[in-house]
Formats: sequence, structure tokens, C-alpha cells
Amino acid sequence: MASRSTKMPDDFNIFYLLKDALSLEPLEEPMDQKREETNPQYQGLTGLRNLGNTCYMNAVIQCLSSVSPLVEYFLSGKYITSLDKENGEIATAFAYLMDDMWRGDFDCVSPEVFRLVIGEQYPAFLKKTQQDAQEFLIYVLNELHEALKKSTKRRSQGTSSTAWESRPSGTESSIITRLFEGHLSYYIMCLECQTTTYKNEIFTVLSLPIPYETECSLEECLECFFQQDMLTWNNQITCSCCGTKQDAAVKASIAKAPRIVIFHLKRFDCQGSYKKKLKTDIYYPLSNLDLSPYIYPLFRKNPKYSLFAVVNHFGDLDGGHYTAFCKNTVSQNWYTFDDSQISAIPESALQTPAAYLLFYSNQSFSAPVKN
Repeated sequence: MASRSTKMPDDFNIFYLLKDALSLEPLEEPMDQKREETNPQYQGLTGLRNLGNTCYMNAVIQCLSSVSPLVEYFLSGKYITSLDKENGEIATAFAYLMDDMWRGDFDCVSPEVFRLVIGEQYPAFLKKTQQDAQEFLIYVLNELHEALKKSTKRRSQGTSSTAWESRPSGTESSIITRLFEGHLSYYIMCLECQTTTYKNEIFTVLSLPIPYETECSLEECLECFFQQDMLTWNNQITCSCCGTKQDAAVKASIAKAPRIVIFHLKRFDCQGSYKKKLKTDIYYPLSNLDLSPYIYPLFRKNPKYSLFAVVNHFGDLDGGHYTAFCKNTVSQNWYTFDDSQISAIPESALQTPAAYLLFYSNQSFSAPVKN
């Protein structure tokens, strides 16, 4: 086995992070496991070492590594022109990790440097405890956006969602917004005076309720999310016309559909001391997922999506294990990624009750090109 050091750009030094990584307790095996020979068929088929309950991180990284336009943006060096060098450690570490994973000459690499830089901002990810893959995904997308964003002259509209509350809506653009950002429009009607208002919200991950406990379809989860709901009691709105709190009807639709839509299946139910994981078997289509019923009619362009990655969670709320299913853009075959272990799987194996995050695209991917 051979290991390889990663050289950072001269104009952007994160040497102190590499130094910190070297001061950690040694791993039982080399950080990088080199293949005997480089072969294009291995590109994108690189395992990630588990650094101590970091399977949640490894599964998410493998899914992001399957987003060909995102990977190509980093491999081609295009990210450098947009990089905020005062706030670019995470984006730079991500770029070098993608390079390692797409070279095709390593069976397995360590994501230690990436973990260290993101841990500088979010110390919980440095702890050797299980974390939530969906929360980690949102943090990574947010940090990549912050490091690569450029201001635009578009006028801000509506309010932003929790995951993106640090930035105004519609005023900044990045590779993340171009690929993952969608807009929801909420139609809100006061039930007292019938005054109608609209609220816009940005999303990168749609958290879908699970309507049934035994089995259901992804379409039923979507219908549950987009159905009309009533805001009563503590959820009443303050009506601008009535001047008081009133019951209201609210219904969401997609005003802007992203190129890549990520669904978070809300399997974890935590209410006070009550904890439960829904192990519902959810059927999700591998292709031709039609989102047109939920998209505002004027914006129904490319409404059909195909699955290209899945994050699975096995176990319960207090402990468990994450893996990923990803479609490789070189071979166009599916693989399961279990930390450092990679195995080819048939499409028939993709449907499991462990599915937690679903990644869909409305465009087909080709292998990323490195300039």
C-alpha cells in the first residue's frame, strides 16, 4: 500500500490543518490505498475511510461525488475564479477530495482534511459520535455556496428557509444555487376575509412526511407535503386586512424546480422524550418521476426526474449506520458504498426500507471532464 500527500495551492494555505491531521492518533491502515494501476473504469469508485462514526459523512460525500456537473466544476479548476479566499477552506478541501476520488488510482482515501476544515465551523462533526446525514448535507451545501457565491442584481423576494437563512433570497449565485436551489411558493388565504397572500421560500432539500407506517410511495409523500393545510390555534396568521390573528388555509407549489432535487424522508420522529424511527417501505421510481403536478404551471420545464443516488440509514435513532447507493457516470452501473467497501449492485436492489435521502436529476449525467 502507498500513501500520497495532498498539496494545496500556494496562494491558499491550509497547512495548519494538515499538521493537525498528522497529530491525530494514527490509523490502523494507510490513509490512502493505492491501486496497482490506474484505470478509467475506477474513476469515481473510491472508498472513504471511516474516521470513527463518520459513515454519515462518507455516504453524503459519495452522493455529491455522483453529481457530475458539480464534480467537473471542481476538477476543471473553475471554482478557483469564484473562491472567496477568506472563507474558502471547505471548498478547497472538497475540491482536493473530489480529485482524489476521481483519479481512479486509489481503492480508498481518507476524508480527514475535509472533516477537519468543516469541523472548524461545526465542531459537532469532529466528535466521534453519530450525526444526521441530512443536517451534514445542508451544512456542506451552505458552506460551498458561501465560499463560491457571486452577487447578482436580482431583487430579493419573499423569505428564505432555515437552511439558507444566512443569505437574502435570490441575490447570490453559485454552482450550488444553479444545481440544487429551488423555490417554493405558499398560497395563504385568511379564512375570515379571504384575503390571499404569497410567501416564497428557497430550498435545497425537501423534507417529506411519511403518511403511512407500513408502506407507501414517494408520490404519496409528495401529495402529503403539497396538500392544502389549515393553520389554526398556535399556527394562526396575522391577517393584514383583519389586523388580528386568524385561521388560514395554506398550500405550497414549486415556483422554481431545481436541476437536482433532494428528498429527505422524515423517518425520525422526536417529540420530547418520545423517539421513533419509521421503517416504512417507500417505493420510489428510478426514472420518470413526474413533478409537474406540484410545479406552478408557468414553470413546468423538464418536470421528469431520474434517481442517481440514495443515502440509506440502518438501525434506530440512538445508533445506526449509513451507506450510499450511487450510479457511476463512467460505467452507468449502480454501486453500494459502505465506507471503504464498494460493490456493484443491480437496480433491483435499490428499493429498501432504509432509504433516507433520495437524489434525483432532470438531466442525464456524463462522466466529468478534468482540464
